[in-house]
Amino acid sequence: MKLTLDLHLHSAASFDGRMGVEEIAALARARGLDGVAICDHDVVYTGPTLVEGVLLIPGAEFSTEHGHLLGLFLDRSMVHTTWGETTRAIHAQGGLAVLAHPFQKPRPMEALLPLAADLDGVEVWNSRANRKNPQANAQAAAFAQKTGLVPTAGSDAHLPREVGGGTLTLEVEARSLEALRAAILAGQGQPAGREGPALCVAQSQYTKLKKTRAPFRRYLKWAAFAAQCAWEDRGRKP
Repeated sequence: MKLTLDLHLHSAASFDGRMGVEEIAALARARGLDGVAICDHDVVYTGPTLVEGVLLIPGAEFSTEHGHLLGLFLDRSMVHTTWGETTRAIHAQGGLAVLAHPFQKPRPMEALLPLAADLDGVEVWNSRANRKNPQANAQAAAFAQKTGLVPTAGSDAHLPREVGGGTLTLEVEARSLEALRAAILAGQGQPAGREGPALCVAQSQYTKLKKTRAPFRRYLKWAAFAAQCAWEDRGRKP
């Protein structure tokens, strides 16, 4: 059977996320998704893995010295530290280590090549990545091809509007987490997506300000950033 997944999104457990798990599942179902990966910042998702008929892949997005790292198909909470210790901890519990939006901030491919041996995959489509670097996703796809890493795709959704903005469609033998993991590792998935609104980035940053009780001066800086994002979105179809 063929399933379509969004392999990178955030719930309210992230410091800049707003959505509950039930809301995520309902949105996914309404948009024709069969599964999503909950990848909150430095927090492993440990909730139900089937909601509203949608498979919820337990994951996390870890911050490391080499950038953001997705852990997919995790089965328990873990403490992340360095890149090496985090990738080993992901693999120790049978998870997949996926490099997230590696070229969102421009950097040479050569700087990342030594990391490939620690990885299972690379996110070749992230709906937010091209905002800072218009070639970010194309460069990630080139990196995956050069290293032989499995390509994945996700929306990086923090808001309802973004869910389903990046997808991986693949053939699986069964509608289960085990079958999904095997199919993703086989590397036969078809990534697709659309660029998300820049204003969604500003809105999730506003959520972060509220949750962290940021001082008033930070809101002034945010207002300028939000205006910039709104300008970037001019002419974008809703």
